[in-house]
Amino acid sequence: MLVAAAVCPCPPLLVPEVAGGAAAELDAARAACAEALAVLAAARPGRLVVVGPALPEARGAYPEGSPGSFHGFGVDLAVRLGRAAHPGHDGRALPPSLAVGAWLLAEHRWDAAPVEGLGIGELLEPPHCAATGAELARDTDRLALLIMGDGSACRTPKAPGAFDERAAAFDADAAAALGRADLDALAGLDAGLARELRVAGRSGWQLLAGAARGADLAGALLYDDAPYGVGYCVAAWS
Repeated sequence: MLVAAAVCPCPPLLVPEVAGGAAAELDAARAACAEALAVLAAARPGRLVVVGPALPEARGAYPEGSPGSFHGFGVDLAVRLGRAAHPGHDGRALPPSLAVGAWLLAEHRWDAAPVEGLGIGELLEPPHCAATGAELARDTDRLALLIMGDGSACRTPKAPGAFDERAAAFDADAAAALGRADLDALAGLDAGLARELRVAGRSGWQLLAGAARGADLAGALLYDDAPYGVGYCVAAWS
């Protein structure tokens, strides 16, 4: 049963060492992420799974202790998912989205429950997202989810994707659904439009909707902005 969830953006710029002199521009987002993590801890989960988008070679499960780094972003900073690695762990490196999640947990000294990671495809079909979430919820008495993912990358002419006038409305609908914990609205997000708008978080949000069926959780939207032309939102469910 899902007892709590947090939704956070996953740009490496969320890590101050990566952002450098621009770190202050995401201070409000970091503060909202801290608030969302506090909601997770207060729910006293038995297991936390961090979910984020990943390239094909980085998809799948990551046990506690999996390593990650921001070396690819020019920063000599290593992270680890939760506590030390278990014996026999193959040491497969976390994808960037999960590395940002691991950084958030370490930054806020997460010790409320064991941690695992799950890398999923941005283009995972909605039924598969829902089924994966439902399976996670069935497997754990008190599950918490930390969903890492961004909205559209097409919000402004300087965004990573070409400007698309549909982007703001898509992000607004997604943020409203996350803030209300509206499972039907999340499940109904258009996967094809999300692909066109370069939305990295859609599959994770729909996985969350699948996990939350029957849990009767309430949501709160803690942050919603697009400082670099990419939609970032933070929400907490409990």
